[in-house]
Amino acid sequence: MKKTILFLIPALTTVLSLATSAAPDVKPLKALLIAGGCCHKYNDQKDILEAGIEARANIKVDVCYSPDSNTHPAFTCYEKDTWAEGYDVIIHDECAADVKDLAMVNRILAPHRKGLPGVNLHCAMHCYRTAANFKQPVTSGTDDSLWFDYLGLQSSGHGAQQPIAVSYIAAASPITSGFENWTTINEELYNNVKVHDSAKPLAHGKQGNSETVVVWTNEYGDKKTRVFSTTLGHNNETVADARYLDLVTRGLLWACDKLDKDGKPMPGYGPTAAAAK
Repeated sequence: MKKTILFLIPALTTVLSLATSAAPDVKPLKALLIAGGCCHKYNDQKDILEAGIEARANIKVDVCYSPDSNTHPAFTCYEKDTWAEGYDVIIHDECAADVKDLAMVNRILAPHRKGLPGVNLHCAMHCYRTAANFKQPVTSGTDDSLWFDYLGLQSSGHGAQQPIAVSYIAAASPITSGFENWTTINEELYNNVKVHDSAKPLAHGKQGNSETVVVWTNEYGDKKTRVFSTTLGHNNETVADARYLDLVTRGLLWACDKLDKDGKPMPGYGPTAAAAK
């Protein structure tokens, strides 16, 4: 893990093109990273994400981690209605496919409905599947589609792990501006059961003859809450890849409206001087 974390700092020379220091009078964005559940090495990935994001932007990441390795992990941070109070953005990186309780799902979504930005990584797309048949398109605005409405995309599964050819398709987006197409190591390509009209695809991923949306944004609910998502990020090596961390950080800054039209952080929201050394 030490080697992985050390890998993150030199990655600041990549196409993210962040400002070299944060203005001293700008407070860091406060992000809450929720990680844990089935099928992934969240104990490692929470540290990779925290270090990688903080090195790239003026963001302080707090972590709510569940060591439960099942599909219904318990998160202490979700126990109160005020669970998101004090945060500027929530990073959902949990894998909780069998958490279906409507009261719980609505409690998780409540701050996002009120306008709190969200970032969703990989298995977050397969969480909170309240529909009896989530493998078929569900009707937006119903209890079956609570989480999918927030994400802007419905996914139900993936095939075998193989390299994914990532192609950026939205040249005008500040999130992906200047990014070059790349191919991952063996990863999971999530299917697209339904892409909502409110979603804007930013990248496709291809394995063999299968091609799906793998990066997108969404405007959620009456508040048009900014939501950024990517289905990439199963394995530690991908999460630690500079190209992945650049993408996630830009998506987070965009969600908080702190990214300019050229893909650079707004003044004061680039990496701190200490992190840039």
